[in-house]
Amino acid sequence: MSDVTTDNDVEEAAIVRAAMVRELRDQGAIRSESVAAAFTSVPRHLFTPGEPLKVAYAVDATPIVKTDGNGLTLSSVSAPHLQATMLEAAAIEPGMRVLEVGSGGYNAALLAELVGDNGRVTTVDIDPYIIERAGTFLHEAGYGHVHVVLADAEQDVPMAAPFDRIIVTAGSWDIPPAWIEQLADDGRIVVPLRLKGTTRWIAFDRDSGGGLVSRSYGLCVFVPFQGAGSHIERTVTIDDGVVLRLDDEDLMVDAEALRRALHLPRIERWSGAVFDMPDELALFLLTNAPNMALLYSGQEAVDQELLASSTLKGVPVLLDGDSFAYRAARENDDMSSGYESGVYAHGPAAENVATRYVELLRQWADKYCWRGAASIQYIPKPAIPTAPSAGAVAKRHGTVVVTWP
Repeated sequence: MSDVTTDNDVEEAAIVRAAMVRELRDQGAIRSESVAAAFTSVPRHLFTPGEPLKVAYAVDATPIVKTDGNGLTLSSVSAPHLQATMLEAAAIEPGMRVLEVGSGGYNAALLAELVGDNGRVTTVDIDPYIIERAGTFLHEAGYGHVHVVLADAEQDVPMAAPFDRIIVTAGSWDIPPAWIEQLADDGRIVVPLRLKGTTRWIAFDRDSGGGLVSRSYGLCVFVPFQGAGSHIERTVTIDDGVVLRLDDEDLMVDAEALRRALHLPRIERWSGAVFDMPDELALFLLTNAPNMALLYSGQEAVDQELLASSTLKGVPVLLDGDSFAYRAARENDDMSSGYESGVYAHGPAAENVATRYVELLRQWADKYCWRGAASIQYIPKPAIPTAPSAGAVAKRHGTVVVTWP
């Protein structure tokens, strides 16, 4: 097979790329002409060699770049839909200085299109292989002016700051002081931040107190950080294939008591409230009760009817010593979404914990059933944090505070 690129190849790629842009517009991921122009210009297939064009330009495709010895993904090219959404949230303008944390090449090329000839893009990664790969593809695609840096982004990026925008393309458990220090006074950080076991990209601007405050956010999935910024999530095994994931190191869990509760008959209680937008509902639940975690199960536990199928992908669970409750849903034509929210509960205190959970479901449906209802603030150390609450999430370098109006 020839390695020579023909005019037909270029034309076919342009056609598929244009179709991707139209689909991203239709989905609402692309809203501005500048982001549309960037996606129209950058040849994504050059950054995903070996992938068919239909995969390279699929709006939800995330081609894997590197895995470890156990098959765990260490690097991937993010899906166009997510990239477009985050770039729109960043509101990048010509002439800006932009730092990308976590390199792959393609997103850096999009950034280069957005900042134009008078702007500057610096892309940083901790992995020499990823940096070499990104630099090669950027050069081949005509973006050799992008500054490609091998470094742990937990630290400063010398000779490049301050940045008008910092775009993070790896899952971060915290926000290092260096990012805030390198951010221009009117700058913005868009970062996939781990909160209570789930990840959301958050567009942060500076606030008057020296911290950060959210302008928008959305659910996402990213490969986690490596290096000094990495974080091992706390897990507690309840039974075979049944695991709790917690973001709170101080939350006490009696695994044996919960295992006994799991094997007791469950009760179910229904809220009379709509079930919709499960990602927004999950954020509300996780940040409005101090003893919330995420409950995961394998298929075997579901097949044995120990737990409902919602636990396969993780569901907020309210813990109460030897009892627990988690969210459920059932069809209900009287609801706008066609589904009603409810609770499955196990253990000696099942009735009590179910009642508390149902009240949260009703509160969300009554007051916060829309996207973007929460405000997310980051308070860096040594600033005085807010009073302890279910919405305050302690991190290494500061505190994340989620509030609901």
